[in-house]
Amino acid sequence: MKRLLTVVFILAVLSIGAGAQNSVSAYTTLEEPLAKALFEQFQKETGISVSFVRLSGGEAVARMEAEAANPQASIWVGGVGLDHITAKSKNLTIPYQSRFSRNTRTDFKDPQNYWIGLYVGPLTFVTNLDRAKSLGLPPPKSWADLLKPVYKGQIRMANPGISGTAYNVLTTIRTLNDGNENAAFDYLKKLDANVDQYARSGSAPGKSVATGEIPIAIGYAHDQVKLKAEGANVEINAPSEGTGYELASMSLIRGGKTPVEARRLYDWILSSKNAQKLFTDWYLVLVADRAEKHPLALSLDQIKTIKQDMAWDGDAVNKNRLLDRWNREIGNAR
Repeated sequence: MKRLLTVVFILAVLSIGAGAQNSVSAYTTLEEPLAKALFEQFQKETGISVSFVRLSGGEAVARMEAEAANPQASIWVGGVGLDHITAKSKNLTIPYQSRFSRNTRTDFKDPQNYWIGLYVGPLTFVTNLDRAKSLGLPPPKSWADLLKPVYKGQIRMANPGISGTAYNVLTTIRTLNDGNENAAFDYLKKLDANVDQYARSGSAPGKSVATGEIPIAIGYAHDQVKLKAEGANVEINAPSEGTGYELASMSLIRGGKTPVEARRLYDWILSSKNAQKLFTDWYLVLVADRAEKHPLALSLDQIKTIKQDMAWDGDAVNKNRLLDRWNREIGNAR
């Protein structure tokens, strides 16, 4: 009887271990419906379930840093590439060279294989035409337009301290001012006078424009194209001076408890046609070679973009300095 109980106990332990290997915990900065569909498709094809938490880019880095001694997730999917560079510089992620990474151009992945780009998206302005008409507001078409007094309290963007999208706005303005941070912050302070509030995520301001809560928002084109495709009466404009863009990326988290399953999810996202179709259906422009593109999606070659120094912009020291200054001179003043 004792021997039988021992055998039953061992089998139970092995069963628990096997169950743990059929799941992986993830942080994601994808929109929640997309993340849910993506991870459910992965489970359908592999039998590995994904427990995920949706966080903005800044929140993901902060969570990983707080949990560094005991990581609660093994992979981070999506999120502005600058945040992935920050995570690398903070030693929060690990390198992984997937056999499928060969399908991604060198300039869209980390040279040490700490992160890999998934899709690109330019910063653009979205205007609710009905609300703008009622207020007598023309849709803005340049960064300079956003400073006009007529837009006072009529623009919304995310909080740079939380959102990778909004931090990309800061780095874009800095680059447009040839790296002159005093000039960049002079612009940002003037812009602040026209911003009604700073949202927690980069896609939230556009959703508020779609409902008419606010007439104008700054965000990424793919989020705005989705709103227009769903019936919102909006106009999307890329700033005439040139605009920055995100390279949404993916990283493995240092010390993650299920590294094998995390690598399998990583490989699957890079290689699965079903995964690529889900991204494409959300108007995301994938960077993998020969990936399909939705006809409504706005790619970088259709607009004027700036030359971004992603390594500089994503460096933790540079980022912390810019965000500290933004909080001190703008955020905390509210």
